[in-house]
Amino acid sequence: MQTNRFKAALKEMRRQDGLWCTMSDPLAAEMMAALGFDWMLFDTEHSPMDAISALPLLQAAAPYPVEPILRPTHLNAPEIKKLLDLGARTLLIPMVEDAEMAAHAVACMTYPPAGIRGVSGMTRATGFGTVAGYHRNASEELCLLVQVESAAALAQIEAIAAVPGVDGIFVGPADLAASLGHPGEPGHPEVRVAVADAIRRIRAAGLPPGILAMDPALHAAALEAGAVFVSGDLDIIALRKGLLAGPGLAAKG
Repeated sequence: MQTNRFKAALKEMRRQDGLWCTMSDPLAAEMMAALGFDWMLFDTEHSPMDAISALPLLQAAAPYPVEPILRPTHLNAPEIKKLLDLGARTLLIPMVEDAEMAAHAVACMTYPPAGIRGVSGMTRATGFGTVAGYHRNASEELCLLVQVESAAALAQIEAIAAVPGVDGIFVGPADLAASLGHPGEPGHPEVRVAVADAIRRIRAAGLPPGILAMDPALHAAALEAGAVFVSGDLDIIALRKGLLAGPGLAAKG
């Protein structure tokens, strides 16, 4: 089995910079995979992407030293099983509210008898049956990130962090902002304070915190608080910004 360098870096609390991806074009994914990011997250929760369209994105990124992360639509064992069988090694599970949900996420990532992941031998994850000992050793290189994104979930950070098998906790500022009464305002001062406090508590609990923060002030506050895996951009927004700044449209402005 190949070493999950992203997981190893998180264990050492080494900063990992990434890119959030919602476009399902393999050619774009291949181009972005070569840019030097430590990780790319392919988001099936808030995009048209699904497991079938995520597979060519995993294949496009495979030749490059970047860790593909997949976010399923929700905490769902069959969906998680499919993404893992497709070869995803790192998953970000959205809307984890408490330790019980975190423990269920761990079980979904783990083969019996410790977990509930279904067993299949002829998958991309197993190298189509060529990776010796995959089923016994898969958990060593699989990385589970759980997402806290509500006021109720923030109150459970320490309990979630104490669940064995959770490798990192991601703070979701967009949903958190809505939960705090500021929908559409992830850069709101109250949200920034809550995010920074959550990140400090996650680190104090011994786990690496993560965040997607396109607001510069929020991004800076997250890094100052100790965020480890961070993203400051989303592919389709970066594309739009680049086109608007290009000579074709800039001249019209």
